[in-house]
Amino acid sequence: AQKLIIVTSVDRAAIRFGLPGQQWLDTITLAQARVYLAAGEFPAGSMGPKIASAIEFVEGGGEECIITCTEHVASAIGGERGTHIVAS
Repeated sequence: AQKLIIVTSVDRAAIRFGLPGQQWLDTITLAQARVYLAAGEFPAGSMGPKIASAIEFVEGGGEECIITCTEHVASAIGGERGTHIVAS
């Protein structure tokens, strides 16, 4: 598979979620995803496992992992929504 879509309850991932300075993530590299995960930006009980799975998929040769909600899968595939995790 070249693309993996992880469907969740939010449109896309964010750093500093629920805090001042929250930042929605559109496209991030594998390196950025690793840094954010290691910094604790994605809690283990929610987005953490999804980001870890995305990292594993792209590390394993996948082209892209998209994280989005059910309502926006089609537009996320088209690049308009969701968080896209890519190799570089």
